Amino acid sequence: MTDSQTPPEPQGDPHLDPPAQEEPQPQLGRVIRTGPRTGPASDRPRRSAAWYDGDDRNTYLHRAWMRRGIPDHAFDGRPQIAIANTASDLAPCNSHLDEVAQSVKNGVYEAGGIPYNLPIISLGETTVRTTAMLWRNMMAMAAEELFRANPVDGLVLLGGCDKTIPALLMAAASVGIPAIVVPGGPMLNGTFQGRPLGCGTDVWRLSEEVRAGQLNADYFVKSESSMIRSRGHCNTMGTASSMACVTEALGMTLPGVAGIPASDSRLLEFSHATGNRIVSMVEEGLAPADILTPAAFHNAIVALAAIGGSTNAVVHLLAIARRVGVDVGLDDFDRIGADVPLLVNLQPAGEHLMEDLFRAGGFLAVMNEVKNLLDPGAITVLGTPFVDELAAHRVWDRDVIRTASEPLQRAAGIAVLRGNLAPTGAIIKPAAASPALLQHRGPAVVFDSVEDMHARIDDPELEVTADSVLVLRGCGPRGYPGMPEVANMPLPTKLLEQGVRDMVRICDGRMSGTAYGTVVLHVTPEAAAGGMLGLVHDGDLIELDVEGRSLTLLVSDEELAGRVPSASLTTAYAAPTRGWEKLYVQHVEQADSGADLDFLTGASGPDVMRESH
Repeated sequence: MTDSQTPPEPQGDPHLDPPAQEEPQPQLGRVIRTGPRTGPASDRPRRSAAWYDGDDRNTYLHRAWMRRGIPDHAFDGRPQIAIANTASDLAPCNSHLDEVAQSVKNGVYEAGGIPYNLPIISLGETTVRTTAMLWRNMMAMAAEELFRANPVDGLVLLGGCDKTIPALLMAAASVGIPAIVVPGGPMLNGTFQGRPLGCGTDVWRLSEEVRAGQLNADYFVKSESSMIRSRGHCNTMGTASSMACVTEALGMTLPGVAGIPASDSRLLEFSHATGNRIVSMVEEGLAPADILTPAAFHNAIVALAAIGGSTNAVVHLLAIARRVGVDVGLDDFDRIGADVPLLVNLQPAGEHLMEDLFRAGGFLAVMNEVKNLLDPGAITVLGTPFVDELAAHRVWDRDVIRTASEPLQRAAGIAVLRGNLAPTGAIIKPAAASPALLQHRGPAVVFDSVEDMHARIDDPELEVTADSVLVLRGCGPRGYPGMPEVANMPLPTKLLEQGVRDMVRICDGRMSGTAYGTVVLHVTPEAAAGGMLGLVHDGDLIELDVEGRSLTLLVSDEELAGRVPSASLTTAYAAPTRGWEKLYVQHVEQADSGADLDFLTGASGPDVMRESH
């Protein structure tokens, strides 16, 4: 088709156009159920029947203690639904999920099920020390055991802040009973003095300007109360928003829910419909393993690239895949996603925020633009193909959602790097990097810990130039422990004052999905696991070649063979002596395997054979 034949973009007020031109709205009545029903419950055996069916002492105990106002018919075979609720005042992005849970309850009741609120460990990304990632696996393990131990037939998973949705999906995948996710949604756009503020991304930007002497510190502090305008998680395309979209691409949500702002009443409408749908999923026996197939992970990787999503989604998707036995590795992110065009003009890769994406057509409108790249074999929680949901979703603002032929960037998916510095892999997000630095050679400036970096990064005597490569180690899953979001190191003040705003940075840790810069992260093996990163010396030349997918320490093998990790690196890492941290360090896997615990890989299933009474 020539340019002269290209159909014009929709014009005029969409609310005044004829019905065929109206903005498509999710048909919530259609998505409630797809399978047949026979009265209040189908004839399909219930998992909960092992607790409630019969007239012996044990079933008496189970029913009697659960009554508390619940009527007799609650135990007549109706699906028992647990609402895994991560609401917490100390996880502020999830603090509104009690309201969401009530809408889910209403939907479960309406569809003939019996809902139960099940509080789950919650993790506030901005408040939990030492890092929320340390606790993701503990949250997943605790949730899995609670799901398995209780008399429930289906799960509704309520999450929002970064680690909560991944942990819930990992848990549900290992138990294997029907499950569906409701993402908590992003906060509304914040503004300060007439300018939009993206939470996270503008923190990094403004703080560097203060350090450079280009921004008044009072201005920086005053903007704080304007950035977080409403309930909900980060409004940039950070990890929370990325995981909401990726979860929908996996098929684990009702189509159309990802990206609805937390304050939008349509989130409650979808939550009610989700309560309806989980009852039908129980009746149909539609389990996570039926949905989380290789085709679903293919689509999730395409989605991650098209939205310019967080690098953190890589480690979460790897962990989820290993729970359901799907063979997904780092190279699949490069093979499937590297050439996918970036279509979403959102911070940190672009300009807008999540509220704008929803207004412009939403996540499914983005996926409709890259439909030809998707695997049509993937299904959703409706039991129908994911690709069938896309055609009705149009784009209403081409500055926010670009076409595949005129993208924000033509090939912006996650790039996987290998070389002697990262023999089992490292990743970089080209969409958030400076193009001029994607091929770079420079001398290393090495920091052995986060504390070492903070102590020396602004030292006027630090031998560093704009061409230097900043190396931060001791930040991997074992070395920190927990793999913190520190890879996007602040730049030295003396370089900021010279106008430098980006440098190549290399780390065995992670970075916030709201962050940006030419940052190589998730280097494996990490320094604390004997990785080559632990042998880098100040002044060693390092070569980054993103197009060539290589990360190379330009030191001879003979010299490297004689090196040992520095004393300061060794002393910076002290193995924990008790508690969760000790268990974590002993069993955590590397980032290229999802940083899960080695004994949690795979599934234990839903069955609990022994009775406690």
